[in-house]
This record gives sequence, C-alpha cells and structure tokens, in this order.
Amino acid sequence: MKTTIISNKMIHTGYGAIALAGVLSLTACQQKTLDYDYLAGETMGTSYHISYQLPTDVDEAAIQASIDKRLKQINDSMSTYQTDSTISKFNQLGKDTPTPIDADFSRVLDVSRIVYQQSNGAFDPTVMPLVETWGFGSTMTVDRLQSPPTAVEIAQAKALVDFDSIIKKDQTVYKTKDSIGLDFSAVAKGYGVDVIADVLRDDYKIRNYMVEIGGEISTAGVNNQQQPWQIAIDAPIQGSTVSERQTISVIRQPINTNNKMHLATSGNYRNSVIFDGKRYSHTIDPSTGKPIAGGAPSVTVAADSVALADAWATALTAMPYHKALEIAKAQNLAAMFVVLTDEAKTSHTDDSIDDWHVVETPAMQALRADKKL
Repeated sequence: MKTTIISNKMIHTGYGAIALAGVLSLTACQQKTLDYDYLAGETMGTSYHISYQLPTDVDEAAIQASIDKRLKQINDSMSTYQTDSTISKFNQLGKDTPTPIDADFSRVLDVSRIVYQQSNGAFDPTVMPLVETWGFGSTMTVDRLQSPPTAVEIAQAKALVDFDSIIKKDQTVYKTKDSIGLDFSAVAKGYGVDVIADVLRDDYKIRNYMVEIGGEISTAGVNNQQQPWQIAIDAPIQGSTVSERQTISVIRQPINTNNKMHLATSGNYRNSVIFDGKRYSHTIDPSTGKPIAGGAPSVTVAADSVALADAWATALTAMPYHKALEIAKAQNLAAMFVVLTDEAKTSHTDDSIDDWHVVETPAMQALRADKKL
C-alpha cells in the first residue's frame, strides 16, 4: 500500500504565510534519504533558512561565510536602516547629483523599473512618503483611518512619489527632483534569495537546495527525500499564528523548468484592520495615495527570479483584486490569489479555511500542471 505524508516545516513571514511541504511517498521499498545540511541566520530585518545537499570535500563553514559576505554586501548597498549604505547616501542627496552604485543596486533598480512600468506604477520604490504620511509601519492600527491625512497632506506626499525621476546612467544614479528617496524593501529580500542561490550553485556546484528569506523562496533539484520541493500556501485567516495555520494550497516545483522554482508571497491579512465595514491593508496604492481596500489578502507569484516574483507579489497586493487579476493575466504572470468566497463575503466571515478559495492565472495553472504555457 502506498501512503503519502506531508511533513511541514513552518516558516513565518511578516506578511504572507507559507510552509515548506516536503512530500514523502512511502512504499515497501522506501527511497534513500539524502544527507542535507541546514543553515539559518538573520538578515534584512528578518531571518533566512537554507537546506542543501552538501557536496563531498566542501567545508560547511566556508559556505556559511560566503553567504554572510554576500548578504552583508547587499545590506551595505540597499539597507535603509544603515546610514552609510549606498541607498541611504543617495536618499540624502539633492537633485542632479550622481552617486556610484554597485552591480547589486543596479540589478534591483532594473527589476524595480520593469515591474513599475508593467504594473502601471502599482509597484513604486519611492512610495515611502505616503506610507509615512499614513503612519503605517510594522503594525497597522485603525487610528489613522479614523483621523486620516487631509487631501493636502496626501497631495504633498504624492509629490514625493516619482520613480520616473530616478535616472540610472552608466554605473551611477541620480534624481531629477529634490527629496525623492528609494526603498527596495519590497524586492531586496527576493534578490537576496537569488544571490544565495547563485553562491550555492556557482561557487560550490550545489544542485539540490532550498533558500528562504522572509518567506521568499528559491528551490532547485530535490529535497532530502529525493522528491521535488513543494511550497504550502496558508489560508489568510485573520489572527492566525505560526503554530496555528491552515494550508490552502501547495505549489510543486515543476520538472520542465530546469528543476528550479522562484516564489514570493505577499499578504495583507496579518497587517490590516477593518474600518466602516471595509478591510484596509498597510499597503498603499500609489495612484490614490490611500491604503488598499478590496485587495487580495494573499498573492503568490512564480517568476524567472525571486526578485521579480517579490516585486510582482507586492504590486498585485497594491491594487484592487479584480484589477490585479486582470494585470496578472495580461502580463502572463504565474500568480495565485487567495480570496474570500462569495458566501464568506455575504456572511462577513474570514476565520475558517472554508471562507477562502484559490484563483489562479492560466500561467500558474500551467506551472502547477508541469506544462509550458
């Protein structure tokens, strides 16, 4: 008799919740378990977790040191918490003053530009003035919605949101307007995952791995049970915790894509409030200058890189759900939305897995079916 067991290793993200689901098929002759190593640490205001098959004659400490070195380089380039980082120095400059940028900064800026343009500005790394105007940080409260910024305050903040004023020339970047600043927090973690995967694959010839930073994930090869990696997506139940969560779907690493997968999940449900019968998230819609109401509580995107998936997952949660679904289809994105059922909307409930259902774009359906679209 064949039995399928799903063993979950839960990873908490600040927004969308996911779990690593290693599916183990047990038969009379169980497959040999591979010898895997596990690394964990802190970076970018969150944590990272890495599972990989250690090659012969490779020092685990050397791998750890290489990973930490690259993560430090990314933080030194793009951390807004470091006053001496490249991005912090740029943000402090006036207009028409070029500053040198490194290759990491340049790549993230390019990815941001692509998603900014294709999402019609829903993804905008200069949106922070609006976030600060609304007082939304790591914790969202109803207070600001009860006494929202005035139209003048919102207009003043929107005047400082202008990604088109950021110009890259050769290996420098400058702004054409004063007081414009960049914040790559919605793409840097995904890029960090890509970089770690590059270290494992290019520097140490590691072919079987899973890398995660703050819920953004890259996988390759197989897990220690010699099965394709699987990522479990949680139902966006308000108030759910790391230990009390329910899986609503599982995305299996496709076989026909070089045995790799790049995923990012963005969600609003752990940082949202209900005001006047509407749920608002901490995510600001740059086009309106106001918090999103009616956005999808959880969006997962698979793309050619985790940085790209990260940026798109953020963009799709920064617009109303039906508009996000339309753009995702138009851009041929592999996207999964977790939204309330019609019955749950009518009954105003969202505290059970039965209140939610999954909507997939054709590209996501093809990916989960291991087919090329």
